[in-house]
Amino acid sequence: MIKIGLYTRGIKEIDIPYFLRFVETLQEHKFQILFHHHLKELPQEQRVFENIEFIDPQQDLAAQIDYLLTFGGDGTILDAVLLVKDSQIPILGINTGRLGFLTSYNKNEIDLVINALKHDNFIIDSRTLLRLESSSGIFGKNNYALNDFTIRRNDNSTLITVHTYLNDEFLTSYWADGIIVATPTGSTGYSLSCGGPIIIPQSGNFVITPVSPHNLTVRPIVLSDAHTLKFTVQGRSPDFLCTLDSRTAHINPEETLKVSRQSFSTNFVRPKNYSFLQTLRNKLMWGADTRQY
Repeated sequence: MIKIGLYTRGIKEIDIPYFLRFVETLQEHKFQILFHHHLKELPQEQRVFENIEFIDPQQDLAAQIDYLLTFGGDGTILDAVLLVKDSQIPILGINTGRLGFLTSYNKNEIDLVINALKHDNFIIDSRTLLRLESSSGIFGKNNYALNDFTIRRNDNSTLITVHTYLNDEFLTSYWADGIIVATPTGSTGYSLSCGGPIIIPQSGNFVITPVSPHNLTVRPIVLSDAHTLKFTVQGRSPDFLCTLDSRTAHINPEETLKVSRQSFSTNFVRPKNYSFLQTLRNKLMWGADTRQY
């Protein structure tokens, strides 16, 4: 019996019928469903099932489920990356959000999901993670990210100076609102909005993208993810902001931050006809030209 873990941040009222159909159809096809224990905390009106099984947070996740199915958007996917950790459990994303760039299926595609899981009609898309090491151990054991790592100024502070080293050799000092270190997956997110390049998955690269740089000669730089980056920060503020994906922490000027490739990756279930380039065109409208000739 295939065991499916189910995770969601919450269910909008408009999406409850889709959620119900997913669970009921999975049960009809003899999948065993274990809800993430976070669902116990959902509001009463969102607890659409009774007498359900929950994942035991004290036990190894890989011993309990074969796949983790997420119901939500890209933020839900980022949560799932922290849940599966280094277990290599594939994540299958059901999109109920707006863009859903990281998800594989829409909320009305239950039949495709059933076919994929029952007949192994899918591919595994393995994505690189980055790892943060810091002198104070910020983010604890969850010191890795699928998308990006950032250093940013506080909202009420002036620009900051980020001294950057590549394998302990001085690279440059960024005078900016901040910097972004993005994986190929994260290159289509915050980094892209700040002028960074799109990087194809499995290319073995990171990109450093400055945020509103004051020195005009500084531009995004692509480098091998085999390198280690080190950062120290200066500025007038007593502290600065540091993020891993959507998680934020405050750091002080004495902090030393190192970024490298994480030793494990995250796996995603994709349809066999999945194409990253097609996703770029369909979801980001990459290369689209609406002019009439």
